[in-house]
Amino acid sequence: MAKQRTLQPLSMSFLDLMACGFGAVTLLFLIVKHTVEETVVDPTLKSEISLLSEEIRVGEEEKARLRNSLEERQARLVEAQGRADRVVEQIREKHRERSIQSDPEEEIARLRKQVETLERETAELRDASRGKDLRTFAGDGDRQYLTGLKLGGRRVVILLDSSASMLADDLVNVIRRRNMDDAAKRRADKWQRAVRTAEWLLARTPSQSRFQIYTFNTGAASTIAGSDGTWHQAADGAAVSAAVAGLKKTVPQGGTSLVNAFRAVNKLSPAPDNIFLITDSLPTQGATTPAGNTVSARDRVRYFNEAAKELPRAPVNVILFPMEGDPAAAGLFWNLGLSSGGSFLSPATDWP
Repeated sequence: MAKQRTLQPLSMSFLDLMACGFGAVTLLFLIVKHTVEETVVDPTLKSEISLLSEEIRVGEEEKARLRNSLEERQARLVEAQGRADRVVEQIREKHRERSIQSDPEEEIARLRKQVETLERETAELRDASRGKDLRTFAGDGDRQYLTGLKLGGRRVVILLDSSASMLADDLVNVIRRRNMDDAAKRRADKWQRAVRTAEWLLARTPSQSRFQIYTFNTGAASTIAGSDGTWHQAADGAAVSAAVAGLKKTVPQGGTSLVNAFRAVNKLSPAPDNIFLITDSLPTQGATTPAGNTVSARDRVRYFNEAAKELPRAPVNVILFPMEGDPAAAGLFWNLGLSSGGSFLSPATDWP
């Protein structure tokens, strides 16, 4: 009987298992993709990265520049502080030397004495100047600083324009104010300035002189009633007061005739040697009232030239309060003052 062969199933199963495992590994190896894909970057992101990198680089450079500038400024500050300390020390040293050389009490006493002397001299000069004025005129500050205005004279005439244009600086307000009552017209700011100017001039007329004040519109008359063509003594306090009182009663109204004002001055005997003309614009008529209701700029220049022919042989000092819409007035009145040997002045609104 043949010997029965012993089977080893365990050995066969292990080989099969190993074969299957190897096959599985091989299959897995074949399934997995071994090629590495190259990462693709968006061009827009690449440019932004480059831009940010450049900004970082510029920022670093700017930071370094600012740090260097700050260090430089700090060095300058330290240097300036050192110089300042040296200057302060030098000043202190000089002060100590001066204190050693002189007695502080003596220095203070000397300065006080100088101040007292100056105050006494100033008071004496003020009293002396006030004694020369015919009339006290109180204003805001010392207004005796005018240059070029020829004050004084042996026979002085003050001509004050009292036409309606002296109520305001522009035509609209002139028309509005001329319909008011007389008291309101006298209170007009421009007219009050003109009155104060005439009073200021009268107050500075030398006491040994003679004077006359005329107001003029279409005609001319003395502010002292019934004294046309006559002189008054500047030293006569009653005459001066009467002239100022008459001046303050005058009501600005009507047109302007410069030729009639000059003709009234020509009747004074002897003739004046100094004339002050206070006005604001060119005349609106000649010796007589014009036929029409309007006057052109050319007519006003013609009336002015006619009046200039009647001008007495005396310096004319013109004080002009410019009127709106009359540009030729300043040039013509300036030439009148210059050609007559007088002066021209257009004062500030707060004078005198």
